[in-house]
Amino acid sequence: MPLVDQFLQTVVFEAGLAEATVSAYAADLRGYVDFLETKGVRDPKLITREVVLDHLVALRQAPLSARSSARHLSAIRRFHAFLRDERAIVTDPTEGFDSPRLKRGLPKVIAPTDIERMLGAPDISTRDGLRDAAILELFYSCGLRISELAKLPLRDVSVEEGSIRVRGKGSKVRLVPLGARAMSRIRAWMAVRSDAKVLDDTLFIGPRGRKMTRASVWQVVKRYARAANVKQNVTPHMLRHTFATHLLDNGADLRAVQEMLGHTDIATTQIYTHVSTDRLSKAHRAFHPRA
Repeated sequence: MPLVDQFLQTVVFEAGLAEATVSAYAADLRGYVDFLETKGVRDPKLITREVVLDHLVALRQAPLSARSSARHLSAIRRFHAFLRDERAIVTDPTEGFDSPRLKRGLPKVIAPTDIERMLGAPDISTRDGLRDAAILELFYSCGLRISELAKLPLRDVSVEEGSIRVRGKGSKVRLVPLGARAMSRIRAWMAVRSDAKVLDDTLFIGPRGRKMTRASVWQVVKRYARAANVKQNVTPHMLRHTFATHLLDNGADLRAVQEMLGHTDIATTQIYTHVSTDRLSKAHRAFHPRA
């Protein structure tokens, strides 16, 4: 099923999953597709809830550990969410499935000092440097997903109003405010954007005038994380986590952060409150004389 390969590329660039997790997902989905073929199901639209349940029952009889079962179901659910977003299916047959309860890790965030060094790393005396500075500022100012930033049309950027219109998952549109620094960087980039060949209407374009791929945007983030000597393995999605966490650290309303991130369920956004609480707890233990 060719859509599996497209999905795996998406989770690499969109969710910033570890290489080991992506490899495990690939193996899980190969097994899933093989099972579907034994049932004569080759069209994603023909996958029913009953077929998915049959596959999960077969896995349970293997048997798999709770952690492996959870990962396998996560791979299948993510895959079907991807199919729905790509309009390859109309309804998600895995909707409402419960995963085994496992302790969820907290999102990794970048320290404010590291972020400042990253944002100051591009050489803004060059055209590419101006573009890259605008990319980094937009990630940190707006908490965009990598696909949202890469495909952001020029017409959806309003520096005058200080906002951008973002088309997220499921083609849902949200309005996200721009910070002052992001507006300054975008203005500087837009002033030189048309100095070279322009063949696409996206805000950010590559050297050949075409819109940037997710891979090329990923490389921009990696390049300046290295240049800023950030010790963490920085990903674009980590910048999204950092955006949300730093907002909540400084007193932002949870509902407002939910809207800016484009989360349908506020429970997804609440994980960032746990990050803030965890950081406070560590600081208390480290510095309070009676901790």
